[in-house]
Amino acid sequence: MASLKFNNIYLNDWFTVTGPLESNSKLKKIDLKMDDYYYGEKTFEKAEAKMQRVVMERLLEKNHLTNNDIDILVGGDLLDQITATNYAAMDIPISLIGIYSACATFPESLIIGSMFLSDKNLKKVISITSGHNLGAEKQFRYPIEYGAPRPHTATFTSTAAISTLVGKETGKIKIESATIGKVTEMGIMDANNLGAVMAPAAARTLYEHLNDLKRDIDYYDLILTGDLGCIGSTIFKEYADKKYNLKIKKHLDAGCELYVKSQEVYAGGSGPACLPLVLFNKIMPMNKYKKILIIGTGALHSKTFVNQKSPIPAIAHAVSLEVL
Repeated sequence: MASLKFNNIYLNDWFTVTGPLESNSKLKKIDLKMDDYYYGEKTFEKAEAKMQRVVMERLLEKNHLTNNDIDILVGGDLLDQITATNYAAMDIPISLIGIYSACATFPESLIIGSMFLSDKNLKKVISITSGHNLGAEKQFRYPIEYGAPRPHTATFTSTAAISTLVGKETGKIKIESATIGKVTEMGIMDANNLGAVMAPAAARTLYEHLNDLKRDIDYYDLILTGDLGCIGSTIFKEYADKKYNLKIKKHLDAGCELYVKSQEVYAGGSGPACLPLVLFNKIMPMNKYKKILIIGTGALHSKTFVNQKSPIPAIAHAVSLEVL
């Protein structure tokens, strides 16, 4: 079975830093804002590593903790070989589990952290992820300076870093259960239509989560998908209905909930930071939902395989949260 239930594991706190565009988006509360994409560094990649380092340090300070209080750091990013995470962790003496599920990295980090905390000897884990628009665009498509046109199906990688404190002490949010996704591929080769690539994986994980845990879809007050974007969200609901007979009504997609229309971000936001950014800085401040299922969606492609005309596989991981 791909689903797990957790006992007394809590998401205690979080800290976020947002890029210039995200700082003027639909977010209701922002911890720290970047004035520009370099963040005082010489390259976008070094800026992203700094973003991760800053949110980790600020999270510890906020909770009056030191590095010695954290058992494990779990996280990743979009850059080759999760470079931003590795460089950020160089100056932080905490054991690192580096992970990669593209834009599904955040829920994966929560799942792995919660599994480690099921060991009675571990007490606190920090989960971290990030994205940088200019770094990701340069790696997966074209540098912004190139001026390459993009279709309306494309999404916009969000610039942000988020760290979360997961532990056994009763906190703001209970991590109740999770479902580990399966790699899904539907023959799509267009790297500018990743919402369509990831939508079937999201529907599959939702179905398996409900089936494994014997739950009706109305069990949740909200299903929050990661970054399907506005086009992918429509495909997600249509596919879930046709394939699994799931009528999805209480649904929001972080990619559609991040930016305002005037920011012209094509089909919406994307990237590993998109889901946690909207979850913590928009959904949680609303104090509206008690049972939330987050489904992080990731396109597991690379520029090499795309150029070889290979279909793009996707994965989706789900985590059930209960707001206390």
